[in-house]
Amino acid sequence: MTHAVVLLSGGLDSATAAAVAKTEGHELYALTVDYNQRHRIELNAAVRVAAFFNIRKHIILPIDLRLFGGSSLTADTLEVPKDVPPEKIGQTIPNTYVPARNTVFLSLALAFAESVAASEIYLGLSAVDSSGYPDCGSEFVRAFERLANIATKAGRELRPFSIRTPLLELSKKETIELGLSLGVDYSLTFTCYDPTPDDISCGRCESCLLRLRAFRQAGRTDPIPYKTREER
Repeated sequence: MTHAVVLLSGGLDSATAAAVAKTEGHELYALTVDYNQRHRIELNAAVRVAAFFNIRKHIILPIDLRLFGGSSLTADTLEVPKDVPPEKIGQTIPNTYVPARNTVFLSLALAFAESVAASEIYLGLSAVDSSGYPDCGSEFVRAFERLANIATKAGRELRPFSIRTPLLELSKKETIELGLSLGVDYSLTFTCYDPTPDDISCGRCESCLLRLRAFRQAGRTDPIPYKTREER
């Protein structure tokens, strides 16, 4: 059985990407990055999702990106945007963008993959229903894949690395439908950027709005609780 590393945040997309990797016959290793994010409750969700998929080894790696700041997810002085009209989501890069986050995370996943002889790295990037982050598109993924195969011993001497993004061109609705067809339990996941003090999703940040809209479009009820669950 081949090995694969999954970048597992605890959110809807990464859980679906893990399901795809599992279905494709890989033995899974998971990396979750604790970057001291505002929504640290997602770390608990990652643990639940890892258990659900019977991950062989799940590492939660602490890196304090609050020391850099530059994002509302890593700086308390910045407010997470709320109630953005659906047609405006993704038109500009919001302050929830964490500088170079996916580049950092993929670099760590690459090191993990090389250490466990995994040639495939899965992550739940979406270029369709997203907030317009620059490190979520195919150009970024292919560029990092080229880098991975230049900068590692395994990439040069063994099998080339493949960065797998099975959700990249799917809408969030299509992602949910795919995940449900693969048996994903979305009640285990967490997506909100600005949860309440008792760890309930706000229902108003872009991440919540995209998730809630997608479940409605799929004709399903999102199984997690929200402080606000308005129709938009």
